[in-house]
Amino acid sequence: MEKTPKIGALAVVVHDANVLLVQRSKQPDAGLWGFPGGHVEWGETVMQTAQRELREETSVIAEPLHYLDNLDLLRHDAQGIVQSHYLLVGVSCQYRSGSPLAGDDALDARWFPVDQIRRGDLPMSDRVTDLLETALRAL
Repeated sequence: MEKTPKIGALAVVVHDANVLLVQRSKQPDAGLWGFPGGHVEWGETVMQTAQRELREETSVIAEPLHYLDNLDLLRHDAQGIVQSHYLLVGVSCQYRSGSPLAGDDALDARWFPVDQIRRGDLPMSDRVTDLLETALRAL
């Protein structure tokens, strides 16, 4: 069987000095906080995926604006063999409407002050702070 990386989109929404995060219910990173997102479906652009996943996971509506960064996520077993390989694409999204309400595969969805994320006192997925800083520089 040929193995290929999976492509995912992450919706980065910053509004009023807060950032929208979801708590994941599934692996990888179950229980950790990160940006709403998911797999790109056949025939769907990364921008469309970011908007759709944001709505499904949080009920928040936002307009995808531009790409922020690409993140390679490789997970290895104890012998160093790659178990999963994702290419995650961060998308800056402009908030339009809605209040966070966890849906789809999110345990929780909330706005967090940007400063709290920068302090790192929340259990988060890798590179959340890095991608947030990239988004803030692009504002």
